Amino acid sequence: MNSRPSETAIDRIVANHDGDIHGALRALLLVNEQLEAELQQLYAAVAVGGPFERGANALH
Repeated sequence: MNSRPSETAIDRIVANHDGDIHGALRALLLVNEQLEAELQQLYAAVAVGGPFERGANALH
C-alpha cells in the first residue's frame, strides 16, 4: 500500500478504469472541468452579490 493518500487515490482511480490510464485521465479531466465551471459560477454569483450574504460562511 502507498504511504501517501494521493498515491492511493490515483491507484484506486486507475483500478476503477481496469488499469486504463488513458480512461482514468479522461475521467479526471472531465471532473476537473466540471469543478472549474462550478467555481466560475460561484465567483460570478459572489461578484454580482448573489445569494450569499456578506460575512456568511457560504463555502463551508
